[in-house]
Amino acid sequence: MRIRRAHPVDIAPLARIAAASYRAAFAAIIGPRALAARDAGFFARRFRRQRRRLRLASVGGRAVGFSMATRRHLDMLFVDPRFAGRGAGRRLLAECERRGVRTLECFRDNHAARRFYEKAGWRLVRAHARRFAGAIHHFVDYERPA
Repeated sequence: MRIRRAHPVDIAPLARIAAASYRAAFAAIIGPRALAARDAGFFARRFRRQRRRLRLASVGGRAVGFSMATRRHLDMLFVDPRFAGRGAGRRLLAECERRGVRTLECFRDNHAARRFYEKAGWRLVRAHARRFAGAIHHFVDYERPA
């Protein structure tokens, strides 16, 4: 497995991974209307603007996951659901940590993500609610001790 910076040609595959992962992880959390708005086109537009912040995990030249971070904050980490549990998430998170990422936010009810981060040594620091995708949702913030 290889982790590298994303190139312009990587945008479409990463957008498809993001849309599939979003559906798999958040279908029961954010509702069908908000979920439908976050399709591959939505993510492709976002990723084109923020490509330099993307890191790609690939196996045999095929994209299997990605992370996106802003300074010390992890904005996204998604693995293609077909490749879940094979180490891409761990490798992407470790690469983010090496680059100094120390905070993240996730949905309170995304139990799989929460287990993943806690197993990796991240610690829960705060629970809160805020508006997201047109509704109030509950989130939790994590920190990675130095």
